[in-house]
Amino acid sequence: MAWQLHYTSARRGPTGRAGFQFVAETPGLPDGVRAGVTPYLSYRPPPDAPLSPDESELGGFPVSLLYDRVDGRPLLLRCRYLGRDYSGRYGNFFAHAVVAEPDELEGLRPAELWHAPHWTHDPAPESVLDRLDDLTPGSALDPEALAAWLAAASGPGDPYALLGHLVDAVADVLGRGHGRVVLVSDDVELIARWIAVVSYSLPVAAAARLSFVTYTADPDGAAQRLVGTTPAIWAAAQHHASHASAFDLRDGAPAGTASRFARTVAGCWRDSDFGGLDALGELAPLNDPAQEGAAALLALCRGDATVTPAEEAAAAELMSRHGSAIPEWVWRDLVPGVPSMGLDLALAVHERARAAGASEVARQCSLRVTDRALDALAKAPSLAAVVAAARVAERAGVPLDPAEVTASAARCTQAGAADLGKALTGCPTALRDALLDGVISGLSDLGERERAAALTPGNCDLLSEHAERLRAAPAVACAVLASIGRRAPERRVTITGELLRLDGPGVDAALREVWETPPSAGECADLLDAHGKAVAERPALAGLPSRTFTRLAFPGGERLAEPAALRLAERVRELMPDGRSVRDAALVEAYGKAITAGPARAARALEDIAAADGATSQLAGEAFVGAARRLARRAPAFRAELLAELSESARARLGAQWTAELPARARAGRAPLRGAEIEQRNELVEVVLRLKAGGRAEPALEAWARAAAGRWLAAKQLESRLARSPRLRAALRDLLAEDDPARGGR
Repeated sequence: MAWQLHYTSARRGPTGRAGFQFVAETPGLPDGVRAGVTPYLSYRPPPDAPLSPDESELGGFPVSLLYDRVDGRPLLLRCRYLGRDYSGRYGNFFAHAVVAEPDELEGLRPAELWHAPHWTHDPAPESVLDRLDDLTPGSALDPEALAAWLAAASGPGDPYALLGHLVDAVADVLGRGHGRVVLVSDDVELIARWIAVVSYSLPVAAAARLSFVTYTADPDGAAQRLVGTTPAIWAAAQHHASHASAFDLRDGAPAGTASRFARTVAGCWRDSDFGGLDALGELAPLNDPAQEGAAALLALCRGDATVTPAEEAAAAELMSRHGSAIPEWVWRDLVPGVPSMGLDLALAVHERARAAGASEVARQCSLRVTDRALDALAKAPSLAAVVAAARVAERAGVPLDPAEVTASAARCTQAGAADLGKALTGCPTALRDALLDGVISGLSDLGERERAAALTPGNCDLLSEHAERLRAAPAVACAVLASIGRRAPERRVTITGELLRLDGPGVDAALREVWETPPSAGECADLLDAHGKAVAERPALAGLPSRTFTRLAFPGGERLAEPAALRLAERVRELMPDGRSVRDAALVEAYGKAITAGPARAARALEDIAAADGATSQLAGEAFVGAARRLARRAPAFRAELLAELSESARARLGAQWTAELPARARAGRAPLRGAEIEQRNELVEVVLRLKAGGRAEPALEAWARAAAGRWLAAKQLESRLARSPRLRAALRDLLAEDDPARGGR
């Protein structure tokens, strides 16, 4: 039901007072309704209207029909200018208000009530008004009449273009929840028609939220969303109404293009397609973010191939958001539009149609997705785009030919592979090998410089996890494995095994890069244990033991006696048949014997070191120096016996090395010497004396000993040392006696 109220200026109203007041109302008016209606009760004539109109002129004053809500109830308020009041003063108006229950307007647009039969022309003579059981719309603004009016419109411009802009403007203010759209015309009937057309263009629920007024003298202060006014009023108000979107109905449509949704609405009016308007409202209410998608979807249902990619994206979003709420007729009508769909929309429709049991459109979309996915693969600019197409096909349950994925990935890789990690992670499992094959193929086709740029450390790490597939592209495999081995020394033995399984000219270069830093003795032995004779067969590996031994030999061969070095030497002798590494291994073993064996065996080992037959010269030199230094720590008797076992050349070299190891003053025979220096000198002199007593000689060493023992103090110290060995004291005297002529008889 609905309640009525009449408001005007009266000499004496129901309350007994004079002036503007409610003069009649329906009994039982709910609490608060009268107070809620009061703020809306006003009317000012247009500024260019007659100031003192007579009865014939009053009909030209615009009638104001307002629609809004009061405490949740619909309010319809019709105001008409009456001219004089009871006292003869101008400014009186009559307001007829109808306040309805919330569901009373269900199925109605408020604009339909413009010429409703319940409106009265003048205030009722009695103070009691009837209750309205039904709100019956007038016939002048029904959809068919409005469509005919639009088709016959003779005003400026295209009325459908104007409608499109109006719909966009109204949708905007409804979406924002503030602002207003102003319609400017001297013809309030024209304004009412446009308000009605816009209302019918909206779903019923949206039209119920569209407050409006057909005429106001204060468009800047009006609280409604759609406001009518006259040109004279707007000319004065527009300077401070920048927040409003105004349409002067005398000028036609503004410049620019309306949205797809608004153009679709206008097209429905052009064709009197009221079912299309209902369909739009069913798909997405006005100011719903998916309204553009609703219009695009309707266009596709009707075979419109002009839908843009952005509009398709909106339609896909609509599908994703509304899912099973999509009306059944959409699935049927969409079938003809599938061939023009883009990939994302076809996929969205496929997924939702399959869930809804719409098998035919789902099948058509599956074919479309296949076609578009293949097209996307062929045109993909990057690996990410290849993976995106593959993922779309997977979502649609469409099997892609792995060869297509491989070809596309190969082409993209030649332009760069910065996104390889994300591509491998995001690629469907069933197509990951195909993608990887394409990447490797693309890298193979690149020039060496371009390949090196593409094979970043990160990409190499990723590709190294697929060694079996890399073997089909030796150039790529070599570069990848070399990068890993260079950056991860702990993996060099394993990486070498992968490289040895490859064929191609780049293998040795990659091996040299991996082993640019010589291995430790343990690592080199592990290499031999893992790969055996293959090490000897590769030039880049065959010299590794020699490099390791040489590095261990400096300085002075100290580390050549370590267990790891000796184990490596043993493995080299076992596994490598010939070559410098074998000879160097023999030299290392000789070093071990020289510093640990008895005099005879040590002598033979030293002879081998000194000969250095085919061994690395730096290694041999440091090994001899190191062995001499270690042997110099042995007892004089051992050292003398060792010298006796050596050949003359080896004996001379060892003697020279021992002499060179002495402190400078002891080596030069100068005095005085410190305690440790005295001991070193005396021990070496004793070695010379024992060698001499045994019937062997080393001239250079004897000459040094003679000079070192020839001073009085040195001789006394030596005699004291040799006090218990008459044989050595005699040898000392003989040594010194040999120098008497040189000392002039001393």
